[in-house]
Amino acid sequence: MATTAAHLGLWMYSPHDHQMEWLGGAPAVAALFPDPATSLSRVVSAVHPDDREALRQLLRSASAQESPWVRVRYLPQHEGWHQLAAQTRRIQLGYGGPERIFGLVRDDTKQEKRKEAAQAALIAERQRAKDIADFSSGLITAATEQELQQVALTRLAATFGASGALLALVEEGRLRVSTDAGIAMWEADVLHGLPLDHPSALPESIRTGKPQLILDEEDYIRRWPHGAEFPRLGRLGSDYAASITPLSEAGNQPLGAWLVTYGGGYRPSLEERTLMGTLADLAGQALRRIRLQHARVELATALQKTMLPTLPAHLAGLEVAARYRPSRDGLDIGGDWYDAFVMPDGAVALEIGDAQGHDVDAAAAMGQVRASIRAIAAHEPDPATVLTRTNELLVTMGAARFSSCTLLHIDPDDGQVTGTSAGHVPLLCAREDGSHSIHELPGGPVLGVVPDTEYREETFTLDEDSALVMVTDGVVEGPGLTLEAGLERAGTLAGAALHDGLNAEQIADRVLDAAVAVDHLDDVAVLVIRRT
Repeated sequence: MATTAAHLGLWMYSPHDHQMEWLGGAPAVAALFPDPATSLSRVVSAVHPDDREALRQLLRSASAQESPWVRVRYLPQHEGWHQLAAQTRRIQLGYGGPERIFGLVRDDTKQEKRKEAAQAALIAERQRAKDIADFSSGLITAATEQELQQVALTRLAATFGASGALLALVEEGRLRVSTDAGIAMWEADVLHGLPLDHPSALPESIRTGKPQLILDEEDYIRRWPHGAEFPRLGRLGSDYAASITPLSEAGNQPLGAWLVTYGGGYRPSLEERTLMGTLADLAGQALRRIRLQHARVELATALQKTMLPTLPAHLAGLEVAARYRPSRDGLDIGGDWYDAFVMPDGAVALEIGDAQGHDVDAAAAMGQVRASIRAIAAHEPDPATVLTRTNELLVTMGAARFSSCTLLHIDPDDGQVTGTSAGHVPLLCAREDGSHSIHELPGGPVLGVVPDTEYREETFTLDEDSALVMVTDGVVEGPGLTLEAGLERAGTLAGAALHDGLNAEQIADRVLDAAVAVDHLDDVAVLVIRRT
C-alpha cells in the first residue's frame, strides 16, 4: 500500500539463486515488469548497456542502510526506453535466516520528459532573446545604409520564422528594393522603382506608416485592386502570408519598409508583429540618422535619445514620467536608459539602468539589455527572474559591457510593488507630506559579469499620493557630490514637489533640472511613478 501510494514498485532479490520477485506497488510501475518472478540476467538484458554495470554494482554493494538512488534506462516489451531510479537495502529474514535484497523502483520517464521539454523551451527562449538582442544591436550600430540593409536581410526572416524578407527604402519618392536569399531579386523587380504614391500595398504602408498583414489573394485584391502584384502575392492563401512593416520614427514620415513572407501555413502572432514593429522603428531611427550624415558623436547622441521609449499613456491609478539628457559637454554618449510597459497580467513594468561606457558601444549594450529584458519579461512575471535570465543571456553572449539596472512591477489596483536591483543606485520614495526615504532594493551584482547569479526581490506598497523616483548615477553623483548627498538632494526635491501638488512630469523636471544645474558630467535619466 505504501509503495502504491508513493508511485513506487517493490522487488526482492535472492543473491543465492539470482532471482528477482515482484512484491507489488504502483500499477504503472508493475506494468513494466509483467513477470512476477524472473532472473536477474533477464532484467539486466533489458537495461541499457551503458547502465548495466551500475545496476550490478547496486546489488553487489547493498547494505543494511538505504543506498543512494541509481538511475538506469530500461526497455520493457512493446514500449520505448523508460528512465528508472532504483534504491536497495539488504535485510536478513528472521534470526539466522537468509539474506534478501529489497529494491524500490521509480519511473521518472514523464518527469524527465517534462524536464527536457522545459530545458528545450528555456534554450529556445534564450536563443530568441539573443537573436533579438543581436538584431537590435546590429540596427543600432549600423553606420551606413549598406550595414543596415545587411543586418535586416540577414536576421529578419530567421528571427521571426519567415521564409523570406525584402527591404524597400525610399529615395527621391521611389522605392529601392533589396532582398534576402528567401526572395529572388527578379521576383521583387516589379516593386523596384515604384513611386511612393502608387496604389499598392508596399507604397501605401510607407505613406501611411501603418503595418499590413495580408493573409490571402482575395484580401489583397479587395484592398488594392489597382496595385501591381508582387509575384508571390499570387500564392497568398492558407499556406502563405505576407506582412509589411514601415520603418517609422515618431513624428516623421517612414523612410521605407520591410516585407516578410511566411510559408508552411505559419501565421505571426500579435506579440511577434508588435516586436517586429519595435525593431522596424529602431531601423527607421538608425536609417534617418545615417542619411543625415551627422558626425559620429552627433549620430550617437541622437541615437541614444531616440532609443528611449515612449511611455504608456493613461495608466489607471498611476502617473509615469521620464526625462533624459546627455552629458554636459554634449560630446559623449552614455548607456543610460529607462523603459515602461504593461505586462500581460496588467501590472506595469518600469526599469532604469546604465550600461558601462560613453560611446556607441555603450548605446549598443544599452539596446541589447533593454530589448532582452522586454523579450524575457513577456514570459516571466517576477522581476528577479527577469534579471536572472537577462544576466545569464549576457554572460553567455560574452557581453563586452556590464550594466546596472532597477526593475519594478507595480499593480495599479492596490499599489503593490515588487522590485529588484542589479547593482543600481537606490530607489527614492517621496510622500505627500514632503518627507522622503531612500529604499535600497535586494538583488545582485551588475548584469553580464557573474554567471549563475540568482537575483532577489522584495514586495512593498506604494501608498496613494506617493511617488517612486528612479534615477541613474549621473543624477546623484558628481565630482563635488557624494552618492549619499545626491540621494538626499533628489529625495528632498521630490518630496517638496509632491507636497506642492506637482504631478509626475513636474517632479521629474525638478529632479533633472537640479542635476543638470551642477555637477553634470555624466548623462542622466529620471523615471517617476506617482500613485494617484
